[in-house]
Amino acid sequence: MLKLTKKADYGLIALKHLAESATSEGVNVACSTKEIADAYDIPQEALAKILQRLAKAGMLVSHHGTNGGYALAREAKFITAFEVIKVIDGELFLTSCSTHKGECHQSSKCNVKEPLRKVNDSIHAVLMKISIADMQDPNGPAGTESKRAEDEVESKPVTSQSNLVTLG
Repeated sequence: MLKLTKKADYGLIALKHLAESATSEGVNVACSTKEIADAYDIPQEALAKILQRLAKAGMLVSHHGTNGGYALAREAKFITAFEVIKVIDGELFLTSCSTHKGECHQSSKCNVKEPLRKVNDSIHAVLMKISIADMQDPNGPAGTESKRAEDEVESKPVTSQSNLVTLG
């Protein structure tokens, strides 16, 4: 099953918390690791390492002192879920043959390599479109209402009538 690691979850949770902590004027407010960890029942030591990694990558700034902590280094709309996951977990690959390093022994005969590559690329594209600011919307990162309505129509199953005749 494809799922994010706990570390990636924690990183996304922390960045969303920091984005929500910004003032109405858009000024980023520093929050301590302890404050974030306590708010979401995240192990503080693990979160500290994740926040340090995100700061090193330029997504957060670290403030020292009594009122210190971490704040977003740039606006939440300019930080994507993909960036956060990549910094914390490295490249995201659906299958081992999707890596740039090597190929498995079945590569020349594999009949699902290309379809799985397309799935992998689609996942990357979706994660690149979702920003931390999008995550603040309780309705999710969908676009306009009309787009949501289109998606709902497209996602409904199509039922076709059958021309079967029952002989009895």
